[in-house]
Amino acid sequence: MVVVMKAHATEEQKEHVREAIRAVGCTPRDIQGAEISIICLIGETRGLQPEQFEMIPGVDQVQRIQRPFKLVSREVQPNNTVFEVGNVTVGGNGVVIIAGPCSVESLDQFRESAHAVKAAGGRMVRGGAFKPRTSPYSFQGLGEPGLKIMKQVSEETGLPTISEVMEPELVPLVADYIDVLQVGARNMQNYPLLNAVGKSHRPVMLKRGLSAKIEEMLLAAEYILAGGNHNVILCERGIRTFETWTRNTLDISAIPVLKKFTHLPVFIDPSQAVGHAEYVGSASLGSVAAGADGLIIEMHPNPEKALSDGDQSITPTAFSALMPQLRAVAGAVNRSIA
Repeated sequence: MVVVMKAHATEEQKEHVREAIRAVGCTPRDIQGAEISIICLIGETRGLQPEQFEMIPGVDQVQRIQRPFKLVSREVQPNNTVFEVGNVTVGGNGVVIIAGPCSVESLDQFRESAHAVKAAGGRMVRGGAFKPRTSPYSFQGLGEPGLKIMKQVSEETGLPTISEVMEPELVPLVADYIDVLQVGARNMQNYPLLNAVGKSHRPVMLKRGLSAKIEEMLLAAEYILAGGNHNVILCERGIRTFETWTRNTLDISAIPVLKKFTHLPVFIDPSQAVGHAEYVGSASLGSVAAGADGLIIEMHPNPEKALSDGDQSITPTAFSALMPQLRAVAGAVNRSIA
């Protein structure tokens, strides 16, 4: 349930609505749009009637949200969510390109990667310091030293950073070094972690689970917004199907579906989706054509020697060649590369 305030409602009138919401055991959550102001009721609302709030001065109307996800829904916020990460605008008309290695392996490796990203026109750099690996014997990341490397290189290049956080207890540590917290596919329904990043001051990228339905992804995002963090990016990274010639199956149809039902920006991870470097470019171009707000691409200076995901990592030369093609496709659909 949401309370839509009149255009010129005063702050005192809004506070009366908040008090009424608290009185029925719910939590008020303000959403300020370009033209309207909405106060959401967080909690159990099935026993409540719109009339309980419609008579409060300053209230325009009260609406029930029919879908199980509330705060992420366009019913609550019809306009796209747009926010800043450093000097990068996420969710606007510009398509944001993020690239970098799967894992931070050394200062030299990550520095070389970041400079290649910047030289080609990428706006943010990715890197893993804590890596969830299928095998316990695979490289698990450098941990905090890896975060320190990312922080140092970010300051050198001016590129904001994104890195995965795997445990609720690690959120404060990662947030000290990194600009965007990533919740990986394996943790999409790790509810303690979702609650923890929801309380963080850092934006969050939420990746779709390997076998998750779109509604399940939106409900996972709802946990983060309900925690108070509205700067959330949804990321489609391929889902598990019967196909074996690619690592996963890129659900490109998820882009228009998500854009219809949620105001949150939608990114694609083409590298995780296809699993082979030779297909990353085509998947990237198709994703921008379909309306993605950004891409997060795995790029490594020397993929053959990468400690993780070398098969799906493109080279700096390939990334540089891809960027003009992305600009052309973005222009064809009335977008631009940020």
